[in-house]
Order: sequence, then C-alpha cells, then structure tokens
Amino acid sequence: MNLLKRYLLFFKEQEAVGEPFHDKVGQLNNFYLPIADYINKNVLKKKRTFVIGLAGGQGSGKSTISQILKLILQYKYKLSTVIFSIDDLYKTRKERIVMSKKIHPLFQTRGVPGTHDINLATNILKIIKRKKFKSFHIPTFDKSKDDRNKKKKWQFVKRCPNVVFFEGWCVGARPQNQKKLLKPINNLEKFEDKESVWRQKVNLELKNKYINVFKKLDKFIFLKVPSFKHVLKWRMLQEQKLKYKKKGSRIMNNKEIKRFVMFYERITKQMLADRFKYADVIIDLDNKHKLSKIKFL
Repeated sequence: MNLLKRYLLFFKEQEAVGEPFHDKVGQLNNFYLPIADYINKNVLKKKRTFVIGLAGGQGSGKSTISQILKLILQYKYKLSTVIFSIDDLYKTRKERIVMSKKIHPLFQTRGVPGTHDINLATNILKIIKRKKFKSFHIPTFDKSKDDRNKKKKWQFVKRCPNVVFFEGWCVGARPQNQKKLLKPINNLEKFEDKESVWRQKVNLELKNKYINVFKKLDKFIFLKVPSFKHVLKWRMLQEQKLKYKKKGSRIMNNKEIKRFVMFYERITKQMLADRFKYADVIIDLDNKHKLSKIKFL
C-alpha cells in the first residue's frame, strides 16, 4: 500500500466517528508533505532523537495532525516516530483532589499547568535524549473517566525513535506578567478565583517548572485557531467523538464544556498573541478546520 492510500485510509477511519475532512489530497501536498520534509531535514542535521512540540487550542486537531505526520515520516522517510501528549501526564484524580484542598478548588479540574506530573515529563524527555537508549513506558489518561490508566495500558517505547512529537494545548506556553493576572478574563476567574490564587499558581508553575521542559524541545509547531470561539465549537465536537468511543460517566455535556474551556482561555489567548516569539512553524486553520496557511520561521 503506497503513502497516498494509507493517508486516505487514515481519514476514512477518522470520518467514521467525526466530521468529514475537506481537500484531503490538497492538504497532503500543500501542508503535510512540506512539514514532514522540514522535519526530515532537521532530523538528518541532529543525528539523534528529534523532539518536536506541537501546540494549539483545544479541538484544533493536534492528535490528528501528529498522527498524519507520523504516517508520512514512517512510510516516506523511514523514520520511527513516537507521539505522546501532555494530556497523558495529568495527575491522577486523587492527586488533583488533594491539590484542590491544599491550594484552590479549581485544581480538581484537569487542564492547566499544575495539574500535570511535570517531573514525569522531565524524566521522559531525559530518557528520550540519552545517548544510550533504554526502553520505557509513557502513561495514558482516560478522559472519559477523568483519571490515569493503569500501567498495563501505558504506551511502551521499546526502540529508540528518530522523532518524538510532544503535543498538547499548553505545550510551549510562557508565563504572563503579574499585571495581566490581576484582571479576570471570564466568569470562572471573576467568580471562582476572586483573589487570583488559582491563576497566580498556574502562572508560577509555568515560570518555574514547565518552561524547563519546553526548553528541551528541538522545534515548536503552533496551530493557530481562527478565534477563541472556535475552541468552544471544536471542543464540543471532540466530546461527541469521545462519547461515541467511550461509555465513561465523566463525558461532559455542552454546559460543562462551556465552563471547562474557561480554564484554558487565558493561556490559549496568550499563546495566540505570543506565537511569533517562540514558534518555528505556524499553521493557520480556517473556519472549516482546514489548514489554510503555513509559515516556517
């Protein structure tokens, strides 16, 4: 089976549980192949495992895009590729409950910096970048249950990969200055974080811990959504897919999703504003979720 057939088959499987994809061949030729070629050239320069950060607002298609790039890298360039998400490094539900009691109630909800096991992220990247490779496990997280899976369901990396995608909505995010934190940007911050304890702690986590992880990335790809309102729309579609695949009790309804995206709003908007400062590749998405423009910086 050639690359094009594999690529189209991938989309056929995706469309079975979601919205249809448009101009698939055009997207391949104009976006995915140039990005894969860019990655391949950088891998050849480094001559070691190449770690790429991939970020974008909720529902922007990070997982889909990383899977497509993995397919191309594997079958066109013969590069073994591993994908893991910052979402899979969420602290357990029990750990977040403890954090919500000690620091602030909003930390019970997964998502923002502080709710990930960032030490685990650091260790994984250290293992990946070792000269002598040793097999390891990467946790997986079940969003339908809002908890980390048992170890038997974790991803096992037994061979040294050529490329690693580290994807997630806040991957690459930078802390804000203190003045920006004082003014709430939505009702969640206004009514549930009146003293700004939660957002101050989130910002501190970015400044002291997360930044050190993000500095280990070799390149950073950013997916630019048209606007924050699309994050809500596309996150709702994402939850519908999850409902189709999973029967867990913690799948959210639309009202819950509207509140949920408020947790992400501040950092998402800041990342949109900062994208030219830190990204190596910026991909614009249009209103129909298609890749519409690409810029190599």
